[in-house]
Amino acid sequence: MRPLVLNPLFASLTSLPGVGPKLETLYAKLLDRETPRVIDLLLHLPSGVIDRRARPKLNEVQPGQVVTVSVQVEEHRPPPRHRPRAPYRILVSDDTGTLMLTYFSARPDYLEKLLPVGETRYVSGTAEFYDGMLQMVHPDRVVDEKGFASLPLVEPVYPLTEGLGLGLVRRAMDGALGKLPPLPEWQDEAWVSRERLPPFADALRALHRPHEPSDILPESLAWTRLAYDELLAGQLALALVRAHMRRQAGRGTSSEGHMRAKVLKALPYALTHSQQQALDDITTDLAKPQRMLRLLQGDVGSGKTVVALTAAAAVIEAGRQAAFMAPTEILARQHLKTIAPLAEAAGIRVAILTGRERGPARKEILDRLVLGDIDLLVGTHALFQDDVVFHDLALAVVDEQHRFGVHQRLALTQKGDAVDVLVLTATPIPRTLVLTYFGDMDISELREKPAGRQPIDTRTIPLDRLQDVEDAIGRAIAEGKRAYWVCPLVEESEKSDLAAAQQRYDELRQKFGDKVDLVHGQMKGADKDAAMARFASGQSQLLIATTVIEVGVDVPEATIMVIEHAERFGLAQIHQLRGRVGRGTGKSTCLLLYRAPLGETAKARLAILRDSEDGFRIAEEDLRLRGEGDVLGTRQSGSPGFTVARLEMHGKYLGAVRDDAALVLSRDPQLQTERGEALRHLLYLFGKDEAIKLIRAG
Repeated sequence: MRPLVLNPLFASLTSLPGVGPKLETLYAKLLDRETPRVIDLLLHLPSGVIDRRARPKLNEVQPGQVVTVSVQVEEHRPPPRHRPRAPYRILVSDDTGTLMLTYFSARPDYLEKLLPVGETRYVSGTAEFYDGMLQMVHPDRVVDEKGFASLPLVEPVYPLTEGLGLGLVRRAMDGALGKLPPLPEWQDEAWVSRERLPPFADALRALHRPHEPSDILPESLAWTRLAYDELLAGQLALALVRAHMRRQAGRGTSSEGHMRAKVLKALPYALTHSQQQALDDITTDLAKPQRMLRLLQGDVGSGKTVVALTAAAAVIEAGRQAAFMAPTEILARQHLKTIAPLAEAAGIRVAILTGRERGPARKEILDRLVLGDIDLLVGTHALFQDDVVFHDLALAVVDEQHRFGVHQRLALTQKGDAVDVLVLTATPIPRTLVLTYFGDMDISELREKPAGRQPIDTRTIPLDRLQDVEDAIGRAIAEGKRAYWVCPLVEESEKSDLAAAQQRYDELRQKFGDKVDLVHGQMKGADKDAAMARFASGQSQLLIATTVIEVGVDVPEATIMVIEHAERFGLAQIHQLRGRVGRGTGKSTCLLLYRAPLGETAKARLAILRDSEDGFRIAEEDLRLRGEGDVLGTRQSGSPGFTVARLEMHGKYLGAVRDDAALVLSRDPQLQTERGEALRHLLYLFGKDEAIKLIRAG
């Protein structure tokens, strides 16, 4: 049960004065929640401030600066009758000069009341020169002497969405702050006083009602306090998941290793040193009576799938089953393609289950699964569905885990008795992020590239040389080469990402005819597969794609990767895409097209890609330059980024936070002490209450 004191914060935004259903829809978009709550608004922190402390005379005003000026109203100049769309202008002055206030589509009676001729008013806004005269369009604030006394001189500015003005958000925020109840302190008292951190509610008030512009910076004490809270909620939730997994006794599964040996014998190459090390760690874990929870991370093409299959062979030889779950159908089918010949050589019975298997075909798979006639089931999150029942599931392999939440991680493990979990990721994750997202796991890393991988020549090219790039692609096609051309997410919406790809496809199709094909996330699975198959067979030679090809697409003959608007992608994501080439014997090239001019950060980011193919180094740099959302590709896949914490700034606290979470649970595993009860409040506030259910589940 949620603590009662939190109820006002979990009320819908319509409980705030002035927020009706229409505005609620806009807030839902802004806060990225179907039904936004008061707490969601409170954690929507300012992105800047308007500093009204500058009070210059009119002759001292710098254009483009927000100023507050004391002026006398001289005259009103309404638009002529025959031009109602012309602006309404009001001339004001002080003893050093004049200023024109300009309003569009405003009601004259309202403006006459707001700015009466002959009166003094304080006007605040951005002033610019226009036609040689200083003017201010739609001032932010116009107040009299009394109003000025209560005007906040430093006022927060928030990220907005179309239809929601700053004034509306500020009024709603005032209402939300009024609902903050007195809350118990969940942080360690000694730590809070040593770091001089304010209580949770005071931190929110300081950020939404700043006295100084510096109050709203991420390094301020108020922001640091909330970031530390969010990090602690995350680490505590992960520690509870781990404790829950550990509490449920595991079932040790060991075998002679005959089936494993057959898989390895069927490989065209020997395992790398780190692949062998990871496999040893996993088989040791599988034999233990505790549940395994291990993360296997390695660069694109470092051979994670082979390690996972060999691990699965260990439990299959012991008469049990394994499941292999991927985030997309393309990826699931790609894994099947890698796995099938090796599985056949070892006598492992494999099937696939995605949204596309329906009717009798699906029923047959489910019947064979429950009887134990399928050893390894590959699929998408279709594997979670209630009617999917295993005979005896021992190992769940989850690919690209950051696209699945904690509860999905748990759902798959509930398909069997004490299921061991192996998570794979091709996104090399910086150390701080491993702690954040996978704090509940043991880690294995694949550091070497497998034999036969070619170096990739990476170049950056401004978009105004697009014609040269297209000509070069034309020459490559004439020589029988194959190329990918990736278009970015233009907006935050899938549709626009599709529009960019569609447009580029139409244009290149006119040039190169049916040698050009298109694949994107909104195509039907079968159409996507058909396009991929045409490219793999060489029927088409230029594949225009959205980021759906980021992981798991394997066409060794493809040697050119063009990434359009490379400045819009996370580095790790470009690195993933680049890893689609360099898989065969041909010399491979990656062309990063960017829109000039580039800012300093963007320049630095593209330079790293040019200089390095080490995914781990690239990920560390990406975190330093851009922040955690991009490293994990979360902006594209909606994974658990942070609301408040900025890892490049607050990541240094992760070690302390993790230790604190571990200490709390070692002393108070049920969160029943005074601090434990307070920490339950924290888990609810940051949306980690799933973890509280695990305490009850015992």
